[in-house]
Amino acid sequence: MVNFIWDNLFRGKDGTRPLREQLRKNILFQDLNFQQLYLLENIVNVRHYRPGEAVFKQGEVGVGMYIILSGSVSITVEEIELNTTSSRSTHITHLKSGDFFGELALVENEGRRSATAFAHEESVLIGFFKPDLFEIIERNPSAGVKILLRLGEVLGTRLRQTTARISELKKESKQ
Repeated sequence: MVNFIWDNLFRGKDGTRPLREQLRKNILFQDLNFQQLYLLENIVNVRHYRPGEAVFKQGEVGVGMYIILSGSVSITVEEIELNTTSSRSTHITHLKSGDFFGELALVENEGRRSATAFAHEESVLIGFFKPDLFEIIERNPSAGVKILLRLGEVLGTRLRQTTARISELKKESKQ
């Protein structure tokens, strides 16, 4: 199963906490000091989703990432079947409070979403978008550097895991 790509390796133990505390628990923002977290708290967007409502759809231009404050989100991929015009939806993973997804959109230039994310139940998400990151970089370069370094760490970890999993699958297919 490809679930490993979407798993949140950085999930902490969490319950419901104030927005600033939720932000601090996310690996991207854990190095920020109180003032930097305050700036971030006033820039991010809190959004509410109904069950079944799309957060984003596969193929759309990605503009940012999301952190789940409450509820849950399912990630699916539409696959076009060879030699047909039909497609099927494959469930990739189910994310819950504290998890985050879509972070690649913070560094890609008009990159397309590789999957669809939709609320599995009533959910509250924190949206952190590319313009938000640019605003932080402009207003507080130190905070921007801290976020970008952590973002690089997350992306590097996911890439290493993906490479390892592909190697495993190749070995399994040769047997």
